[in-house]
Amino acid sequence: MTTNAILLTDGLLTTTDAKTAHGLIRGTERYSVVGVVDVPTAGQDAGTILDGNVRNIPIFASVNEALSQLDVVDCAIVAVATSGGVLPANMLSDIELCLKNGLSVVNGLHEFLNDKPELVALAKKHGGQLFDVRRPKPRHELHFWTGEINDITAPIIAIMGTDCALGKRTTTRLIREACGRHDLNAQMIYTGQTGWLQGGKYGFVFDSTLNDFVSGELEHALVSCWRETGADVLLIEGQASLRNPSGPCGSEFLVSGNARHVVLVHAPKRTYYDHIEAWGRIPSVESEIALIQCYGSTVIALALNTEGCTREEAFAYQKQYAEQFGIPVLLPLEEGVEPILPIIHALIPTAHAH
Repeated sequence: MTTNAILLTDGLLTTTDAKTAHGLIRGTERYSVVGVVDVPTAGQDAGTILDGNVRNIPIFASVNEALSQLDVVDCAIVAVATSGGVLPANMLSDIELCLKNGLSVVNGLHEFLNDKPELVALAKKHGGQLFDVRRPKPRHELHFWTGEINDITAPIIAIMGTDCALGKRTTTRLIREACGRHDLNAQMIYTGQTGWLQGGKYGFVFDSTLNDFVSGELEHALVSCWRETGADVLLIEGQASLRNPSGPCGSEFLVSGNARHVVLVHAPKRTYYDHIEAWGRIPSVESEIALIQCYGSTVIALALNTEGCTREEAFAYQKQYAEQFGIPVLLPLEEGVEPILPIIHALIPTAHAH
């Protein structure tokens, strides 16, 4: 049964804080996105705002406007990913309005709606439900690392980045879809709340998992996925970056997740981590590739986030890096990810290769 959803973005749709919305606008198997509430871009199409592709997802100036113009809406999704996962102050009234109209509300932030008695009461009164996607699993549901990862014979590729909010999840989905078009059974392991919201079956929410169990949850997702789907290739959605001081992350994918192959996502025009000077400069691509090699893994392709680039600059960076590193340099949004397919084909054991 299709669940029709509207996205709440608190006016942040054109910023990286709305990457959850961006992912859901690009595609989700769990919901049917029928509208977005975002005051600054109201009246336009969400796809056009995102990347110039019309997706027939209208943007409204208010919840009331959305509900009066859309036929069926089942739930509202808090579609922002703020620093520290804090709920934007202005969004509370939108959530209350949604609940009063009988909608359920799905929340991907660290600040839980079920911890707010007034929201719980409203949901109960009007027949909606509150879902906190990032609420940590109870201890008895968590897995500790066992070494079963070493049973997997399919190649494991981590899609990692030189910073946060670069398009790692989107690149992972695009690679999975491209593999599917070429009869390769590629499966994606989601590691963030948006991956779950997009319909991911295998994975876990990395940043709400007790640290002791991150490696085990990753291994469990990979092993379960491989055993149950017979995947030709496993793709791990990366989080943050190896050296972003606000949340250094990625060694788990390489070490505990045994990802021997990496697609590295990089924004050539981004100077500082999360655009914040105090957080430090993003090191060179060369040094990141070298660091990944220190872990015993190989960067098999670069994918470029072309924020701040003209089209000419994007293709110039692509050419420069391709000559420098001798690996495919993908422009996922401009050109797709097809050039990586021959490499993936070559990694698959002969018994599996089609």
